[in-house]
This record gives sequence, structure tokens and C-alpha cells, in this order.
Amino acid sequence: MTRRYQRLKKEYLYRKSLEGKERVNYENKRKIREALQEGKPIPTELRNVEAQLRREIDLEDENTAVPRTHIDDEYAFAAEKDPKILLTTSRNPTAPLQRFVKELSIVFPNAQRMNRGNQVVSEIIESCRSHDFTDVILVHEHRGVPDGLIVSHLPYGPTAYFGLLNVVTRHEIQDKEAVKTMPEAYPHIILDNFNTKLGERTATILKYLFPVPKPDTKRIITFANKSDYISFRHHIHEKQGGPKSVTLKEIGPRFELRLYQIKLGTVDQAEAQTEWVIRPYMNTTRKRKFLSN
Repeated sequence: MTRRYQRLKKEYLYRKSLEGKERVNYENKRKIREALQEGKPIPTELRNVEAQLRREIDLEDENTAVPRTHIDDEYAFAAEKDPKILLTTSRNPTAPLQRFVKELSIVFPNAQRMNRGNQVVSEIIESCRSHDFTDVILVHEHRGVPDGLIVSHLPYGPTAYFGLLNVVTRHEIQDKEAVKTMPEAYPHIILDNFNTKLGERTATILKYLFPVPKPDTKRIITFANKSDYISFRHHIHEKQGGPKSVTLKEIGPRFELRLYQIKLGTVDQAEAQTEWVIRPYMNTTRKRKFLSN
């Protein structure tokens, strides 16, 4: 299994290394197409490769000419099977962290909890690959307060690192009637205000943690971005009174996520390329947004 994974990983990295050249080639063809359609001269920097690119343009369909990226490979089979998630924690978790992870195991359908014990991350990842898990979620804490969440997609990545803030468990929610039952139906997912390229990337990582729900399910999970803080909320809707009267009831938990890094690899790969990371100077511009416009 390890030898096979190493071979697949090398093939994946090789395909990813070609993306830059393919993207440049695609953009050059697009410029030539636009120049020909508008009757303009070919850009000077493309004169040396014009003949070759025009031959390639004649042989390919414009609609299928868009090059694939590593994102296509990462989630190529996401729609074909339901996600299977492993939930675990940092070593020696406190009781509050264990309760929070227990609630997360119900939030994410098809999630399984595992006691970390003395296992290192590389052993966990290798075991998950051999058992066809699609994602690993690690939850960290500081002095009994959950403060970090890592989402690592298998088998190749990406891995998203989030800060975890303002955690309120479902038993701490004031509406005591809302914590009596915890539905396990596949939820509808609402992704609000993820408008930039980074926002779309983050939304992709989050939405593929959930399987496709049935149309009539009453369970709703919301990821709402505001000033680059992602609010997580968990509700069910109930009909009360007339046919158009619907009431939302929060069932928890609730928390905020703050993205600070995305890596093109799994969490056990220290050498994985960094796709995006927040920098200290980014916070000096108050109105700058990363996930939304």
C-alpha cells in the first residue's frame, strides 16, 4: 500500500508541475483567438510561437481547451461517493474538548471519532488512506478551550488550517428545548459571502465534508463569512401555523473559524507546498478582505 501510494503521489506531483506551463499555453491561445475574432494583429510577444499555437487551436475544441488543475484531481470523485471523515484531537485531550469533538461527530455525517493515544499524525493518515477515508479533521485546544481545527483531504490534500473561536456547545445554548434531540439526517449547506478565488477554494474544502442531502431534510448548516471570520451555525426548520410559516431552531454547536493557511498536501507532509498563508502585514489594511470582495 505504501509503495502504491508513493507512486500515485509522484504522478500527482508531476501533473501539478505541468499546470504552470499548461496555463501559460492556454492564455497564449486565448489571446490569439481573441485577436483573430476581433481582426487585431497578433501580440508581438507571440509572433515566434504563432504558427504552432494556431495549428493546436485548429485541432482542439475551444470548450474543452481549459486545462485541468490540481483542484480537479483533489475533488475529482467527491460527487461519486459520500465523504467518510475521521475526527481526532491533540494528545491528552481535556473533557471539554472531548465533548466538543463528540458533537462534531454528529455535525458531520459519516464521521468517526478516534482516541489519539500515542499515534503520530503520519500513522493516522496512512491508516485513513488504507480504510478509504476522504478527510481527517484534527481539533486542538489551549488550556481546555478548543482553538484550532485542521481539515486534511485525502489522499493528496489540500489541508486547511483554521483558528477556532467562540465555541459554544449545544448544551450551553440558552434555548434548552433545542438540545433535546440531535438529528442525523444529511443537512442542506448554506455558504454565504465566499466571493473571491480564495473564498471559493475555502468553500470547496468545507462543502465536500458533507454528503448530498435529500430535498425534504429539515436540517441546515450555515457557513457565513463576515470580515474573514466564518460563522458556523446549525439549525432545523419547522412549520408552525400556516403552510408558509417556518421557524428556525438552533441546535448547536456554534463557533467561528478563521482561515490562516492552505497547503497542497496532507497534514503529515511537512514539505508540502503552501498555497496560501496569512501574513502579519495583511492585518494592517483594515478594509482588505480575503474570502469576500
